[in-house]
Amino acid sequence: MPSRTSSGQTSSSPVHSDAARPPVPVLLYHSIAADPPSWIAPYTVSPSVFAAHLDAVRDSGRQPMTVSGYVDAARGITAMPSDPVVITIDDGFADFRTSCLPALAEREFPSTLYVTTGSLADRPQESVLPPADMLRLKDIAELESAGVEIGAHSHSHRQMDLLPAKAAKKEITLSGEILADALGHPIRSFAYPHGYWRRTVRRLVGQAGFDSCCAVGESLSPAGENQLAISRLMIHADHDAATIAGWLRPDGARVISARHRVLSAGWRQYRRVQQLRHGGAQKF
Repeated sequence: MPSRTSSGQTSSSPVHSDAARPPVPVLLYHSIAADPPSWIAPYTVSPSVFAAHLDAVRDSGRQPMTVSGYVDAARGITAMPSDPVVITIDDGFADFRTSCLPALAEREFPSTLYVTTGSLADRPQESVLPPADMLRLKDIAELESAGVEIGAHSHSHRQMDLLPAKAAKKEITLSGEILADALGHPIRSFAYPHGYWRRTVRRLVGQAGFDSCCAVGESLSPAGENQLAISRLMIHADHDAATIAGWLRPDGARVISARHRVLSAGWRQYRRVQQLRHGGAQKF
């Protein structure tokens, strides 16, 4: 996978943009289903609620973009809309094809889908995600043809900030290679499982050739944010259309703070201790 974008910038460089640009909402969905498995239910919305969310996006006047489109605009490669929004979906549940994509296509909204390759239904099951109905690798080209950007979401969905560098590198490169082989071109964007990352992992993502990467942060994405740690707002089951409409207003959600990053480091240490107590096994 190439380590440079069409502009000639290395993949580890930060997003360059006008510092006066308002922060951008980057929405993070998982499953769109009426009856999801219990383990993903807290992060699932029904098809009718999802449709209401998309209507709130439409009514806000914001222009949806893919992650790569957003990054290119932030760098000045393409024009940035006056009011952008980015719609992302993680993991690769089969309901993306049956419930999510039709709603997006009806409104002509682009999106970025991050796929956990070790969970694909027509490949060996090598993911720590619990059982669920997942997409097949052979679905991926069809989705891309429908206007969906395909991104990598690691191979096994382990908490990558707790992995040794060698294992993290394999997670990053393998997921990208599987998707690139299926689509016939390099994969530009990556998303950290759970949103967890550290500097070493971020560096490995850039070295693997990805020129953008999404975290979580529960925050708007501000101007000048590092393109390998894009902040997102995670949608939960109890988030209604009014919540989404609020996030889409200029002052509708916070921007990540230095204090939050300190707290994230403390949370990583806690999770590392819990992993050691459980014999080194990682859980979803």
